[in-house]
Amino acid sequence: LDNQIHGKRVGFGGSVTLHEMQLYELLSKHNTVFWHDKKPEHMTIAETRTAASQSEIYVSSVNGISEQGEIINIDNTGNRVAAISYGPTKVYLVLGENKVEKDYDTALFRARNIAAPLNAKRLNRKTPCAINADKCYNCKSSERICRNLSVLWEKPTGADYEVILIEESLGY
Repeated sequence: LDNQIHGKRVGFGGSVTLHEMQLYELLSKHNTVFWHDKKPEHMTIAETRTAASQSEIYVSSVNGISEQGEIINIDNTGNRVAAISYGPTKVYLVLGENKVEKDYDTALFRARNIAAPLNAKRLNRKTPCAINADKCYNCKSSERICRNLSVLWEKPTGADYEVILIEESLGY
């Protein structure tokens, strides 16, 4: 990706995978990168998320993917699932092999019961799932992070998509 993306406006979705890869640090050397985890001082988090979703290129990870290709994401504000679905002309979805599941049901289970609780714990949310980071309790907490569910059964029209599978465990 560092060799493919030059002089572009790049948006990042919230992602432990991208953080672990240090992709922001690489790409921001020769691109304008918007990521609410590393927001510019002159912008609010909301402004940064909007700029990310309106970028030419959007980079994110996913919470689960089935061997048949169904891509599942759970999101809080919806900025990530919205930008993946519509906006940028090129979308890169980067994921570790730990996110690949045999079918849709197990990929959804992974997103709800592995990725979401670990993210809630990382974000210090006051939710039942964050306490043990063990499963979704389908809570009604005001701090709940699983508010949006996105499933890509096929590539959305209007953008070029590339799924990059890394042969190691990355993110949740």
